[in-house]
Formats: sequence, C-alpha cells, structure tokens
Amino acid sequence: MQNLFVAAENGGGAALVANRSSASGWETFKLWRIDQNTFNFKVFSNQFVTVAGVNVVATASTPGQSEMFQLVRDDADKNRMRIRAPNVSFLLANNDGSVTADFGESTTWGDDDPSVFAVTRVTGLQGEYQICNGYGKDKAAQVMNDHWSTYIVEDDFAFMAAIGLNAVRIPVGWWIASDPNPPAPFVGGSLQALDNAFTWAEYVTYMCSLHKTRISQQVAPGVSIDSLKRYYQQDYNAVRKHSLTAYVIMSNRLSASSSELVDFASLFGRVVLDGHYYLLFDNKFNSFTVQQNIDYVNNNIASDLSAMTRRDGPLTFVGEWVAEWQVNGAPKEDFQRFANAQMAVYRQATFGWAYWTYKNVNNHWSMQWMINNGYISLQNA
Repeated sequence: MQNLFVAAENGGGAALVANRSSASGWETFKLWRIDQNTFNFKVFSNQFVTVAGVNVVATASTPGQSEMFQLVRDDADKNRMRIRAPNVSFLLANNDGSVTADFGESTTWGDDDPSVFAVTRVTGLQGEYQICNGYGKDKAAQVMNDHWSTYIVEDDFAFMAAIGLNAVRIPVGWWIASDPNPPAPFVGGSLQALDNAFTWAEYVTYMCSLHKTRISQQVAPGVSIDSLKRYYQQDYNAVRKHSLTAYVIMSNRLSASSSELVDFASLFGRVVLDGHYYLLFDNKFNSFTVQQNIDYVNNNIASDLSAMTRRDGPLTFVGEWVAEWQVNGAPKEDFQRFANAQMAVYRQATFGWAYWTYKNVNNHWSMQWMINNGYISLQNA
C-alpha cells in the first residue's frame, strides 16, 4: 500500500495508474455487481476496466467475461481488499505507478503488500437500482421487501385522510411492469407494494407517475424539446389505448421554462402539466434571507405557475415542493411562514400539489414530521 490513489488515466480510454496523491472523478469507480463477490468497474468516462495481457486498462465499452473482477476482502477490515482479475491473477500496484494483473495468491494483508488496496466508499446506496446492485439479489430481496412491508403501511394512508390530505403521488420505475421477475439487478415485490397502496386508497385518491424510464432521463437539460414532445406523444397514445379518462402528466425539461409544454399539451385532452419548485439546488438561493425566500415564492414562483395555468389549457400540478431552504438556524415560526406562502401559491394549481415527500429521515423533507410537529398546517392549504 503506497498511500496513493488508483486512477483511470484521462478518465478512461487508457491504462489504470496508481500514482495520485488525492482523489476526484478519475479516481472514483462505480461497481456493477455480478454476484456476491464479482463486479464490473466503470470509470469516469463510462468505460469498463478490463485486462490486456497483464495490463489493466479502462477501454471496454460494454462489460463481458473479460471485465469481471472478484473482490477478496480482509476478514479483519472489509475496506481492505485484493482484486482478482479475469486472468485469475491479482491486481498489483507497481513502484513505477502502473497497475498490472500478475500477482500471485499469497498475502499477509500487510501494508507492504502491493496487491492490497484500501477502498473508500464515496456515497451510500441511493435509489432502488444501487440498493439492489449493491446488496446482490438474495440480500436485496430481503432488504427491499422489509422496506416495502414496513415503511409505508395502511396506517399512513389513514393518517393522510384524517388530517385532510386527499391524494398521494406514487413514483414507480419502469421495471415494475416486469414484476415479480424484473430484470437484474432489481428484485420482485414492488408491484405487490403498489397493489397494497391501491387497496388502501379508499382513504385518498392516488396518482402513479413513471419516475424513471428505461431509456434515459427524458426531462434532462440535454434533451431537445422536439424529442420531449415525441416522447409525450407516444406516452399519451399508450395511455389512451387502455383508458380514455386517465390523466396524462407531462413535465418540462430540467432548468427549462415550466411553461414550455403549455401549447403542446393544449392539443390533448385530460393532460396535466407538472411543475417542481425548490428554493434549493441553485447558488442564487444560498444567501437568501427568510423574507427573500418568501418574496421569491410570492413573486417569481407565483408568476411562473400563472404562466402555466391557462383557462383553455391543460391542468397544472405542483408535483414536488418542500419547506426547506438554505437559511441556517431559522425558528419554527419562519418555517411556518415559508410553508404557508408556498401553499397559498400552489393552491392556484388546478390539479393540486404534492409535497416531497410524505416520510423522510430529514425532518423538513418529511411532511408527516412537519405536520406532527406543527410546522405545516393543512388549514392553510
């Protein structure tokens, strides 16, 4: 162990080297699990690590047998590991900074062993894909089904109805259509969880939104408006094959005008435009005071929502909002003013609004917590 980081030279398309004193994008690898101990390594520029002779390179565009590496962990420290290459040898960090796959079996797991690597996990498992991929099929099935059966239950729907919430938005991924046998790495069970919600929906109305398509993030900034319109035309046609009364929800591209689809959506019947409003994720909000945040809601967001909402146009829906901001140490009363200002504006949306989210480990992102602790009152909604 040389206390240097392994990097994909140029971010990918070249050799792996072990000569970096600090870590950033080129020194970060995404792990794609094949089984309990076997992985593909994906680099910054989206190539996969492979072996050419004994040289370790990041040049493969798609992973196969030659891109499968086994992680052998130190029993005493699971963050220390050796990496077995497809040629059965272990990866070796050489004194000249090169990384090769030509080291034998023996090891003491000592710091003087150049085949021992210390791994730092940069982020936790986020989202269903990473959880399923990270845990592997058997463990992920247990983790996900425990989550589905305990996190949101019938009592939650009864609580929503009792406090005056009359609708719930349920985001789903494309793989739910293949449940109970979705493609890897996903595991079965999500459809049953959705069926449970439908059963409990006697308490409230529900909306399902396809939160992730199979091909790409269709609302990302790099997507053209024409591509987005084609996507929603196909989306609308697919829904209408099964229902003439279901509402079809459309969203603008990230960072684009919220009203960019108003004219297009007006061509269809029973369509809803979905707008998301956060006073976060943009540096301009970093220095906002409490009053500046509230003024922004009352002026900028109100104007934006008004531009989306036309008498002869589609219905409008504020599909995501949160009473969180960049103000540090604000008292409860200021959060109440902020939440009330948003609800007063979002009341103008003709299809309603949905808080992101109902239950969350971060208090201000959890509507359940905000209501139970008096930060949000639906009497002001």
